[in-house]
Amino acid sequence: MQQSSGAWTLVLAVAGIAAGVQLDAQQEAEEGANAVLPWAYVLNDPDASTEPVDPDEVVTVPGSPVSMPRSAINIDNGPPDWHPDGHPPMPEVVARGGGEGVVACGYCHLPNGQGKPENAGLAGQPYEYLVQQMTDWRNGRRRPGEPRMGPPAFMERIGLAATDEEARIAAEYFSSLQFQPWVRVVETHAVPETRFAGWIHEVVEGGVVESIGTRIVETPVDLKLTKLRDDASGFIAYVPWGAVARGRRIVTTGGENSVACTICHGDDLRGIGPVPALAGRSPTYMARQLYDLQTGVRDGAWSDLMDAAVAQLTVEDIVDIVAYTASLEP
Repeated sequence: MQQSSGAWTLVLAVAGIAAGVQLDAQQEAEEGANAVLPWAYVLNDPDASTEPVDPDEVVTVPGSPVSMPRSAINIDNGPPDWHPDGHPPMPEVVARGGGEGVVACGYCHLPNGQGKPENAGLAGQPYEYLVQQMTDWRNGRRRPGEPRMGPPAFMERIGLAATDEEARIAAEYFSSLQFQPWVRVVETHAVPETRFAGWIHEVVEGGVVESIGTRIVETPVDLKLTKLRDDASGFIAYVPWGAVARGRRIVTTGGENSVACTICHGDDLRGIGPVPALAGRSPTYMARQLYDLQTGVRDGAWSDLMDAAVAQLTVEDIVDIVAYTASLEP
């Protein structure tokens, strides 16, 4: 099971707080954001067994002429480029990394910029927005909401180490790409049992079916391909029944606890000017951003524009909003 019964009790209790999702300050400091949104701020299950693999096994993915030994899929080698015709030539910082502490951007965010639930989908986001986020990381204005979650904490270290020039080069590359449909949203009352490994939900083979509750379960369409870092294999996001319609109402009108997202992000939520696109993006990632903005760990140059939108959001509001945004065509 991915969470203890005590953790789910906490989540359900917090979801009912109409004034917002913040916990008691001391409790939050002790337990972190994982205590509020454990399905978004994923901590790997230490008891999850890992199947042994042969590092010399030659692996392939569908639709690619590329093959490589499994051992070649390593962050030190940069991203495995399974589909080199699917994107422009990667600049050095994206393909191999930059100065000390700056690893290849394409390894985590993928060569085509589609990203994964544990990190951002960068493809098609505005150049100005991407540059500003790197500046915010460097200036300490953007920090991980759950330091125990590896990928955001790793991104903080990269953000502090990257130069302005490296940030600009990476932003030029990723902003030039077109974000493709990547997440299939499925409304449901029940989901397959999952565990947390590799910072994502993995379906437990032969596991039970459990209530979805007030959460989103975003899991790979094909776990094997995701583990091979195939940038053509996306995700399924299971969301509570009715969440998309409830989210649409909040996004378009503000509902009771927010303001209309469409004012700044556009009627189609594909962004306006330097304001980022939301449509079709990972709901898990988006949920973390809303909570980080609400708690103030994400407090960059443009974050004040989100203050009124996030101040009173409940956990259920967050789930509904990101279920709706993820359901849209990017």
